[in-house]
Amino acid sequence: MTSSNILTGNNPENLSKAFFNVVLIEPEIPQNTGNIGRTCVGTRADLHLVGKLGFEITDRNLKRAGLDYWQYLRWHHHATLQDWMDLVPDKSRVFYFSTKASKDYYHQQFQEGDWFVFGRETKGLPMEILQCNEHQALKIPQYGPIRSLNVATAVAIVLYEGLRQINK
Repeated sequence: MTSSNILTGNNPENLSKAFFNVVLIEPEIPQNTGNIGRTCVGTRADLHLVGKLGFEITDRNLKRAGLDYWQYLRWHHHATLQDWMDLVPDKSRVFYFSTKASKDYYHQQFQEGDWFVFGRETKGLPMEILQCNEHQALKIPQYGPIRSLNVATAVAIVLYEGLRQINK
């Protein structure tokens, strides 16, 4: 079952079709999800939360990180991965982001309507998802001694690269 918040702001831009879709698989940290929600509002992206959440959607930390922009966010909660996948019209336009991917994200040509999928903060995307979608798995290169970027940072990098590519 999907729950959602349809945009309620007075800005006519809010009713426009999303440029991209951000998908978070079982997000754990409300501040990250709130920050990503705020970035989605600023980039006209829809946010899809999939599976068990590590917080309540009413969590004040979630709303604090999203500040007063949460009301403008178009978001959906899908109970299972399959529930979400059933809504994706073109599976070839779904991109899975992971430090384990071999292809850098800037070699991919993004299109309006694409889906950008990110995993849990502590574990990333499950290996079975990456293995089944190897040709659509992308990474953000990292050159310093870190395991990964913060998921909110990674989402922002990918969304703005997507906007650059579609000339928005």
